[in-house]
This record gives sequence, structure tokens and C-alpha cells, in this order.
Amino acid sequence: MIIGATMKNNVKSNSYCVVDSRDNLGEGCLWDARTASIWWLDIARPSTIHCFTPVSGSHKKWPSKLLLTTIARRKSGGFILGGEDGVYMFDPATGDITPFCNPESDIPRNRFNDGTCDPQGRLWIGTMMQNIGPHGEDLSIAASTGNLFRVTSDCKSEIFERNIGVSNGPCWSPDGGTFYFSDSMAQIIYAYDFDGEAGTISNRRILSDTKQHGYPDGATVDAEGFIWSARWEGQCILRIDPQGRIDRIVETPCTRPTCVVFGGDDLSTLFFTSSRAHVDAVTLKRFPQQGGLFACDAGVEGMLKNEFAG
Repeated sequence: MIIGATMKNNVKSNSYCVVDSRDNLGEGCLWDARTASIWWLDIARPSTIHCFTPVSGSHKKWPSKLLLTTIARRKSGGFILGGEDGVYMFDPATGDITPFCNPESDIPRNRFNDGTCDPQGRLWIGTMMQNIGPHGEDLSIAASTGNLFRVTSDCKSEIFERNIGVSNGPCWSPDGGTFYFSDSMAQIIYAYDFDGEAGTISNRRILSDTKQHGYPDGATVDAEGFIWSARWEGQCILRIDPQGRIDRIVETPCTRPTCVVFGGDDLSTLFFTSSRAHVDAVTLKRFPQQGGLFACDAGVEGMLKNEFAG
């Protein structure tokens, strides 16, 4: 079954490169309204935490020997990070990265991947089979061994999904009643009922399983309740309505857009990261800024990402 066959607009790209960072595997973009800055990660070893402030042009970087996969603001200050072997805290003032919890110490062949916080401040983060070798080389994903965790500020964790190929794209509807989550390997975006008070998901159903536009990677939701899905190898970002229909295809100046977030003063700028690792020379000649941080005018207002309660 192919959900999402209806399409209103195929939008030519108005995207521009914000930072030509040449990331091997850019991910985890986050708009920090406190400082009007965009944060993101280059996952591939050695990982790098980026922070760019458009008004001043300041671009700060923190290298890390630890493979880092996602970043979220903490209400108490600093950030929470997903790392290859668990969840960490990050203090940008000192550069210190310190362990917070390791929910999956029993599966050493897995690593953590995409994650974000629910409206109540709990971190939802998924795992997958390790696909990045010690020297940055690609490793095959031989099985769907990933899990979806909920992590709370008291370091407790619980599994809510199992047997995931590549965990990606957790986000919520504007009213907090629907949770979206992708298995990139299966090329499926799922929707769930979300109970905010209990912090639970139920009634899983397929929102979109289109195979025509690459693989669903990072995702976010705009103020109208539409899902924006970065499409790995699809050279586009899809805007999908709450019924799973494709509303818009936004072409990107890279074949591998990886993560999306709304930012800017009015939250109408869509920022997105990309990847250039192991991309062939012909593609890089066509898209020389692949691996950079890009942005475009979304034409709609987005929403800020939630902060971690700890």
C-alpha cells in the first residue's frame, strides 16, 4: 500500500547554503531561540558539535572522539546528547561531555541515533545496528535490532518499540496527541496516539510508506500539523499532511538531506543538514556544497523543539 499519492506542489528549490561545513554526516539540527543560533552535529568520527549564529556570523565547533547522534536543549541549561553508547550531557561553556545514562548496554553492536523531546520534556531516542566503523567506514546493517526508548530526567528509560532497522524522525503534532516516528530502512513513517500525561504511545499505523522519494530521515512538524521529512537519497524534503498525503516536494541542493528544523525570528526558515560521506565524484561535482547546512523559506510557521526536563 502506497500512502501519500496526492501531491499539490513540486517546489523548485529556493534553498541556500548557510554554512559550507562539508560534514561527512550532518544531523541533529536544533534552533536555539535563547541565542538565535542553529546547532547541529557531524556524526561521522571524529564527531563535531556545530553552533552558528546568523546575526553575528559566529561559527563555533566542539570536536568529540565520542560518536554523537542527536542534540536537545536542557531546561536547566546546556544540552542533552545522544551518543553511540548512551545519553550524555554537554556544557558548551567548558566543552565537557559527561555520561547521563545508558539504556542499551546489553546490545553492544547497536548505537543510538535520532532523538528529540516530547512536550513534557522526556527524551525519545532510537537505536540501530552500528553502521560507522572506527575509521569512519560504512558497516552493513545486517538486522533490524533497533529499539525506541523514552528517557526521563531521573535517568530512567523504557522501550516502546523493537525490531527497528534505522530509528529516525521522532516528532509530535501541535496538540501533542500524535507521535511520528520513522524506520528509514523500511521506508516507513509511523503515526501513534500519544498520551502526554502517561508518556506512552499506542495504536501504531502507517502514515507514509512511499518509496518514490528516497528514505525518510529526520523530521519535524509545522504549526499547521504537517510533517516535514528529509529524504536521504531523495534530493528533497517532503511536506506530508496528517493523513499521509504528500502536500509538497521541496527540491534540495544535495542528494542526502538528513535532518530538518524550523528557526529564525518567525520560525518560517527551514534549516536542514546533509551528508557527503562516500558520495561519488560525479554527484559532488553537481552538488559541491553537499554536506553543508542549508536553509529555505518554508512559507509556513514552524514550531520550536521541546527542551529536556532535566
